[in-house]
Amino acid sequence: MQRKFPLDKVRNIGIMAHIDAGKTTCTERILYYTGRTHKLGETHDGQATMDFMVQEQERGITISSAATTCVWREHQINVIDTPGHVDFTVEVERSLRILDGAIGLFCAVGGVEPQSETVWRQAGKYKVPRICFVNKMDRTGADFFRVLGEIRSVLGANAVPIAIPIEQGPDFKGIIDLIKFCQVRYVEDPKGTYPVEEDISPEYLEYAQKWRHNMLENVAELDEELFEKYCAGEEFSQEEVIAALRAATVGEHICPVLCGSAFRNKGVRRLLNAVIDYLPSPAETSCIEGKDPQGEPLTRKTSDEQPLTALSFKLFSDK
Repeated sequence: MQRKFPLDKVRNIGIMAHIDAGKTTCTERILYYTGRTHKLGETHDGQATMDFMVQEQERGITISSAATTCVWREHQINVIDTPGHVDFTVEVERSLRILDGAIGLFCAVGGVEPQSETVWRQAGKYKVPRICFVNKMDRTGADFFRVLGEIRSVLGANAVPIAIPIEQGPDFKGIIDLIKFCQVRYVEDPKGTYPVEEDISPEYLEYAQKWRHNMLENVAELDEELFEKYCAGEEFSQEEVIAALRAATVGEHICPVLCGSAFRNKGVRRLLNAVIDYLPSPAETSCIEGKDPQGEPLTRKTSDEQPLTALSFKLFSDK
């Protein structure tokens, strides 16, 4: 049967975090913005699409990994929403074993918490490239740069912001996109929340330039061609930056960091764009190793030209 989406336009991703960082809420927004659902499901009222078990709906937490699929920018995204509670860590490990990329979600108030460390270590074990999303930027006590520092110091990741907040906590107004170098303000009306791109305000210009310089410096260090341009003081095109960031992310040298508030519908579209732009397709992953029926070692590439090779990660019995 012919594929609807070629392999290079497929993303197999998971969302991983400590409990209450907002994983399921983020997944619900992803489903809504991609047109997979037409109503926002909330965990607090037991209406989240991904929390389908009665126990999950009653407790408002994810117990079992749940998979779904959606389409964004003509790419198929297969998403696994994983549990955040320590008691269900094995569910996360099973999921990461079959994923090509992951979103590490962090609460802007809680930062890197114990289960964050566990799931990050599991992703490293299976060499899963990651991007980070600092969620709940609208909460009192939110501190993007403290969480960024914890991702670097506690998790040991080369975390590089590609979006930074305009104000934090209840004053959170939007983000500055360091790739496009523009300001994104979120407009709320009865029909929803809409991002509006505009020139960076003068009071945020120096702040934006500092962090764009930081991003370009980190990218240039990992790309010889861009390093030469950087040393010569030449400008980078948007396409060059995205390509270099993608190569560095797929190679697990960099973790791009974004921010927003999934519950307030802020930053989710840009997170989806980052999934497409920076996380690998199955065609970019390493070969699959196993054994044939005779017990001999066997290696296969992820390709439509190869025989079907599948890995089961979950069994579910519905009585």
